[in-house]
Amino acid sequence: MKTKTELIGSLRKSYFWDLDKSDPGSEVSDRLIIERVFSLGDIKEIRMITGYYGEKRTVSILSSLNYLDPKTLNFVSKLFNRPRKQFKCYIRRQSMPQLWN
Repeated sequence: MKTKTELIGSLRKSYFWDLDKSDPGSEVSDRLIIERVFSLGDIKEIRMITGYYGEKRTVSILSSLNYLDPKTLNFVSKLFNRPRKQFKCYIRRQSMPQLWN
């Protein structure tokens, strides 16, 4: 099994452009990794992340995110066969309707 450092090393560097690479002790949160890969990654990377964290943990983190763009939310909902109403970002969006388009 890969370590988290090896996992991050196998992903595109552009996902973590804002992190300090010179500090080997800096720990990247699971939430950040999952959020960026699901928002910006391809299917291969998404499978890699789901395999590393497991479906239960991945869905738990995705469900607790404050924001996912609508396309990613729909993809995640279909991929894991979960209704969009189970995601915090969907509930927040519904509770703050836009007055004008």
